[in-house]
Amino acid sequence: MTELRPHAPSTFTSEEPLLEVVNLKKWFPVKSSGLVRRTVANVQAVDGVSFSVPRGGSLGLVGESGCGKSTTGRLITRLYEPTAGQIRFEDTDIAKLSKREMLPYRSEIQMIFQDPYSSLNPRHTVGTIVGTPLRVHDMVPKDKVLDRVRELLEVVGLNPEHYNRYPSEFSGGQRQRIGIARALALQPKLLVADEPVSALDVSIQAQVVNLLQDVQREFNIAFLFIAHDLAVVRHFCPEVAVMYLGKIVEIADRETLYSRPHHPYTQALLSAVPDVKQASVGGRRERIMLQGDVPSPINPPSGCRFRTRCWMAQDICAKQEPPLLQIGPRHKVACHFAGERGSTGHVPITLKALGVNSHGDPVPGEEPMQGLDAPGYSPMFKDRETHLRESEPLADR
Repeated sequence: MTELRPHAPSTFTSEEPLLEVVNLKKWFPVKSSGLVRRTVANVQAVDGVSFSVPRGGSLGLVGESGCGKSTTGRLITRLYEPTAGQIRFEDTDIAKLSKREMLPYRSEIQMIFQDPYSSLNPRHTVGTIVGTPLRVHDMVPKDKVLDRVRELLEVVGLNPEHYNRYPSEFSGGQRQRIGIARALALQPKLLVADEPVSALDVSIQAQVVNLLQDVQREFNIAFLFIAHDLAVVRHFCPEVAVMYLGKIVEIADRETLYSRPHHPYTQALLSAVPDVKQASVGGRRERIMLQGDVPSPINPPSGCRFRTRCWMAQDICAKQEPPLLQIGPRHKVACHFAGERGSTGHVPITLKALGVNSHGDPVPGEEPMQGLDAPGYSPMFKDRETHLRESEPLADR
């Protein structure tokens, strides 16, 4: 069985981000039945997401099924049209570009799809599948396409002479490698990997993850790595964002997120991950069991979307949506009572940022902070204790 290579320490480039997503939204209309079909509701699949991906770096996007991870990836590649928000790729807002204007960016933003079986055309040979992007974008002369296809197959660990075979002749892991070769054909700057190993056997997952790491180092490709496997994301991504019901609830470097999560949903997710080291010394990590079902994205709860399942929810959680506050050098959290488990108090840390009291009512003379939905991190930030100290005088007003 192939083992995952040890990951490098969390390092972040000082360069300008390659991708910045600002308040991105995607609502799918729900139509009524009958002759005249009207929009009666909207599925709020992605509702105000902001993050950035550094050049040559990687960001992990995790969460339960249906939280909007894959929709976010398809929005960035413009397979879906955004309802609102900005997608700034190298300082160009590609969210507003027409299909013709998007053509130059198609080669720079590629996607690895989740299912290696349905993402490859069974009627085409591997040579045609991998070579089509080269022909469409005129990357190499026509008489050099086959040579380039063979090179790409060799890069991803496949036999270059198998270019004339069909996808049905390959295993699941080999098919995913074909999908990776197709994504690399245009030498992209950003790869959106939508659960690239979830459909593979455990023994094959390590091979594909190691391959993606090699590709990232060799070609300096940035990754948006979408997955629900927290162990794989921890291994691959130095920075991780947690989504719940269309919103990012916490984003931080992996050491902070996995060792000191401050959002109750992140704490619940991590409590379900098996801990081999703890099992070896005895004892068991306390499991946090969430009550109730995930609310419908058609009619999400008011205020904090996690409040219907949260053990800390109070009045303010139903009235005010918590902003994504920066509480560390590389740590943001969207929770009124953010803090490590067992250390949270009764005063919300968001009162000063929102200009409200502990019941969620506006305080006269207090204005909410601006720019809280900006992607990335600010060098000038307030830690959790500072937010709490500034909020305490507003609690009973």
